[in-house]
Amino acid sequence: MRPESPVMALRRTTTQGTLAQLIGRSGAVLASAFAENDGTVLLQADVDRSEPFARAEVGRAPGVGRALVSRARQRDPIVPRVSPTWMRREIAEQGEAVAATLEEVRRRAEQVREAVVGRRRILFVARGSSDNAAVYGRYLAETQLGVPAALAAPSVATHYHARVDLSDTLVVSISQSGRTEEIVEVQRWARSLGAATVAISNDPDSPLATEADVPLTTQAGAERAVPATKSYSSQLAALAGMVATFEGGAVLWPLLERAPAELSRLESAEEGVAAAVDALASTDETLVTGRGLAFGTALEVALKLEETCLRPVRGLSYADLRHGPIAVVGPGLTAVVVAAQDGPMLGALVELARDLTARGARVLAVGGDAALAGVAAYHLPGPDLPEPVAPLGLIVPAQLVVESLARRLGLDPDAPRGLSKVTTTDPS
Repeated sequence: MRPESPVMALRRTTTQGTLAQLIGRSGAVLASAFAENDGTVLLQADVDRSEPFARAEVGRAPGVGRALVSRARQRDPIVPRVSPTWMRREIAEQGEAVAATLEEVRRRAEQVREAVVGRRRILFVARGSSDNAAVYGRYLAETQLGVPAALAAPSVATHYHARVDLSDTLVVSISQSGRTEEIVEVQRWARSLGAATVAISNDPDSPLATEADVPLTTQAGAERAVPATKSYSSQLAALAGMVATFEGGAVLWPLLERAPAELSRLESAEEGVAAAVDALASTDETLVTGRGLAFGTALEVALKLEETCLRPVRGLSYADLRHGPIAVVGPGLTAVVVAAQDGPMLGALVELARDLTARGARVLAVGGDAALAGVAAYHLPGPDLPEPVAPLGLIVPAQLVVESLARRLGLDPDAPRGLSKVTTTDPS
């Protein structure tokens, strides 16, 4: 009879409520199995490895551990392979999606310029990952154009039904699906109050797109995994392209033309990923921080860790962290510091990383320069892009870590618990 493979043994012997892992000779996790309380077994093997495994680690189940260890002595290689997750595949499609989205914005450039005529302010409307993209859009509009910008509070429209003079305002609504009811309602409200509207969505036939003065359709294509990856980076590209189209923003176009190649390079980069996963898997608490143009990326990293890996994570700006919460930083906490490779915020973030380390935290730096990497315990190299467009690529190494961490924890990164593509703020 053919010997049972280690991965199949992992699936068969995992008991309810336990997480079992096969560890390779190199120390890498080759496969994980988690048995939910209803008996469903979630199995994930590392697609890039075929090394022999050396030992098994299992939680709360000595019997499982003994069964796996006895099979580990066979030291036979992992045979079954699993396809990459949809999330991992879609991370690898971002360079092309961003390039196509920038081309779409160029095609709509005249409409975008017409929409902003006579408008003195920009108001962004979004939720979730799209809201994090909007944070980037706000910083970019104010720093590159000198135009006041802000994030809307949707409930002002949907619940308070306030009458606000928006006759001098460009309202930019952002939604991956274009069908989030709350965002569609706010856009209708804004138009009724005199605003010009731009809708950024991934569906040209969605209500958000069809009802806007200018629809900017991201070219991410179908996104099968629930956590936004290529749709998020495409939103950043659409926002940056929109700002580049306005008067005073043209300097961004040469920088944006470099972005697709950088994303494509980072999509397959593995430097620092395994160590970052190890650090986050073993931490008691996680904090993510950033500042300025990279702050939206920091919030997105925190959101992805929470929704995909089911870990409580706090996302704070550099300034908010300095004003009080830093008092709770100490041993057992992993602090993720997100930064561009240049810009006026970098020096302060290096000093913050040094301070967090002195307080006993382990610092994981995403991006930044050699100085930031030097004071951090772990480092994920970021894009070779200047600060104004760095966020398009900064998110990629963090996405790779989140996808890998979810698998390490025995979770399905494609379908996190309780999430769906079209969100509802107020369930009926």
